[in-house]
Amino acid sequence: QVQLVESGGGLVQAGGSLRLSCAASGRTFSSVAMGWFRQAPGTEREFVAGISWSGGSTDLSDSVKGRFTISRDNAKKTVYLQMNSLKPEDTAVYYCAQGRARGWGTLPRDYDYWGQGTQVTVSS
Repeated sequence: QVQLVESGGGLVQAGGSLRLSCAASGRTFSSVAMGWFRQAPGTEREFVAGISWSGGSTDLSDSVKGRFTISRDNAKKTVYLQMNSLKPEDTAVYYCAQGRARGWGTLPRDYDYWGQGTQVTVSS
């Protein structure tokens, strides 16, 4: 059974930084891709970042490219999202997700397991 637990969200001023963590249980973490999504009220869940099983390949959405970084530590079964230069439009609930293949996908249906989400609020 896979469980994902996010942490690190909170309230920050525009221009600030946060680091989200997602701790996973289960034996498959190190062999599959991981992703981060976010969802603001009244909007659909959107892809933020993806990382391959080894961490050798990553992808970021255009809206966060140059500001966010995704990384993983397979020994700790943890994936991270470093968020810098935060903007009010980054305000959302952030979810980590575990994929079913070595490469990431950009759609929610590409992922089998989801965390409960962590709120990120950026004030102007």
